[in-house]
Amino acid sequence: MPKDPSHRAAANPSFPTPEHDHRTCFGSAVARAERAFEAQGLRLTELRRRVFEEIAASHHAVGAYDVLDRLARKGGRLAPISVYRAIDALIAAGVIHRLESRNAFFACHTSHAEAHPKLVLACETCHRVAEVDGTSVFREMVAAVDAAAFVPRQTVVEISGVCRHCRAQS
Repeated sequence: MPKDPSHRAAANPSFPTPEHDHRTCFGSAVARAERAFEAQGLRLTELRRRVFEEIAASHHAVGAYDVLDRLARKGGRLAPISVYRAIDALIAAGVIHRLESRNAFFACHTSHAEAHPKLVLACETCHRVAEVDGTSVFREMVAAVDAAAFVPRQTVVEISGVCRHCRAQS
């Protein structure tokens, strides 16, 4: 593994700069969610949309109770089960993902047309989350799993570390 991968990070927009204009990311994520629900014949209900918008509001992973609190501050008192059901529907539609290590959720910022397997990167400093293409890594994993005659139920690859922006700040 290279000691300084920053030369590759500059070409990869997965971790936008902290001061970037998130309105573009947010608008694109909402449009992708609408298309994903429509393509799958699902309804993006008002609650699902509101939950999605809270999760997509940043590049951070957000816990279900954080979403619940944010919605309550906006005048939407809900039962936790309602938020969890909305989250389940958003995950099933592929528009949000669960960050297993933090029991939190983040919006998918890639299209379903880019359906290759993703590695999830989580910055320990700024707490932003990003996805990068993991095709070659997953190809090797599948070969190892097949060789062991093992049938996986779920595969999640999360990598914790420090993004280039946070490294530059230290």
